[in-house]
Amino acid sequence: MNTSSLLPTHYLLLAFLLMIALHFTFPLVKVILMPWTVLGLLPLMSGIVINLIADKAFHKAETTVKPFQDSTNLITEVVFLYSRNPMYLGFLLILIGIALLFGSLSPWFIVPICAFLMDRVFIQVEERML
Repeated sequence: MNTSSLLPTHYLLLAFLLMIALHFTFPLVKVILMPWTVLGLLPLMSGIVINLIADKAFHKAETTVKPFQDSTNLITEVVFLYSRNPMYLGFLLILIGIALLFGSLSPWFIVPICAFLMDRVFIQVEERML
């Protein structure tokens, strides 16, 4: 069992801060222009809603949201009908939305790196724990 003190939300926050830093220091090229960048609100809001619904399902089932802690229940309804890891999917959608809102190329480098790290550090460990 991994006992990392960094939670997925810490990874999300770090990815967001790195995206901001890259956008303002090395934007490379503007790939999406206004008003099209506003389309980033769709995945951003979808990711937030998915996370809120998943969090509510965890609390309703009276099981832990935190990775690496023993779960007391397996949730198979609501957003868990469509994804085994809806919270990580929500995080990825949030990052995609932010990258779209910025419109520059450099924030997009963080999205696959964060997805890869979430998979290796959290998802694979959680799958083995099941």
